[in-house]
Amino acid sequence: MLKQKTLKDSFSLSGKGLHVEHGMAALYALGIDNCLIQVNGPEFPILDGSAQYYVQEIERVGTVEQNAVKDFYIIKSKIEFRDETTGSSIIVLPDENFSLNVLVSYDSTIIPNQFATLEDMHNFKDEVAASRTFVFVREIEPLLSAGLIKGGDLDNAIVIYERKMSQESFDKLADVMRVPHMDAEQLGYINHKPLVWANECARHKLLDVIGDLALIGKPIKGRIIATRPGHTINNKFARQMRKEIRLHEIQAPSYDCNREPVMDVNRIRELLPHRYPFQLVDKVIEIGANYIVGIKNITANEPFFQGHFPQEPVMPGVLQVEAMAQVGGLLVLNSVDEPERYSTYFMKIDGVKFRQKVVPGDTIIFRVEMLAPIRRGISTMKGYAFVGEKVVCEAEFMAQIVKNK
Repeated sequence: MLKQKTLKDSFSLSGKGLHVEHGMAALYALGIDNCLIQVNGPEFPILDGSAQYYVQEIERVGTVEQNAVKDFYIIKSKIEFRDETTGSSIIVLPDENFSLNVLVSYDSTIIPNQFATLEDMHNFKDEVAASRTFVFVREIEPLLSAGLIKGGDLDNAIVIYERKMSQESFDKLADVMRVPHMDAEQLGYINHKPLVWANECARHKLLDVIGDLALIGKPIKGRIIATRPGHTINNKFARQMRKEIRLHEIQAPSYDCNREPVMDVNRIRELLPHRYPFQLVDKVIEIGANYIVGIKNITANEPFFQGHFPQEPVMPGVLQVEAMAQVGGLLVLNSVDEPERYSTYFMKIDGVKFRQKVVPGDTIIFRVEMLAPIRRGISTMKGYAFVGEKVVCEAEFMAQIVKNK
């Protein structure tokens, strides 16, 4: 079970520039969930145009695991955003982890097409962090002619010269960049430092995607496929994802029926006193320090369907809450020594809501989480019941742990 992380200590970096996404990408890739950023100046420092110095400083001060479960947003179906004007697109597909494929394409003989892939965020430091931002001379020239560039250098960006200009204009640009005059007939990269990777530009675009999507507010489990990405489409997609998360703020736990359960029906019977027809938990598929996920398969042979209702069988809401409480009881009993000697009893139920009918053939997935540590044998919990991706029931309840006589 992954926990949220913060920094052990503070660090400071100085320099001119902008590019807040470089710092955000480093924080996201290294799993930092909580961090206060203070900027003592008009802009975020660009440093060398990459994220490597942020990574180095985060590793230097270290991280601290917090007492909170990392809250992922799990991609369960394809989400797509396209910009028909530019031909850019971002697609997210279900995946077990967060991974990215980025494809860039420019009207350029130097970098016509490039792609970059990151399968594991643990490799961000070695495979992506050092990739620098890049710019074309043809993009700088109009700004120079308008007098909008007063100074610059080649230490914080890859500069690509791929369309010939007059020697006079090229010399003027070199003066602004504070570098020796170069041959205007010679196309290519005009940097002090060589490329770190042949596809460094594509890797930097991948870095930018991570930094921009960090603004979503939750880490993602899914595969990003970005074609011709840029900050405009990245930010539009991030806003779309924020709306998607708000619509599905409470996500159903992932359920693979082929996985071995954490507790089977026999283990459940060892912990709970309930027996037929009142044992309403079939198995537990996940359990953590403060949460549990349990399963109840609803069949047409459930005894309550004989009277509720013969012509339109519906699981009574009170039994949904009872099943949820039994799952919560397993969570509580799992935290005490000799759990077989204890039982849990309802003390209070609040905020009960029923959102959809539960009928034969449904599989209910219960997720119950402790709202506070157990004190004096009293536990408060919040539970949700899902059928598929939909919440069918939710409730808050208080229970007491009592030693059996």
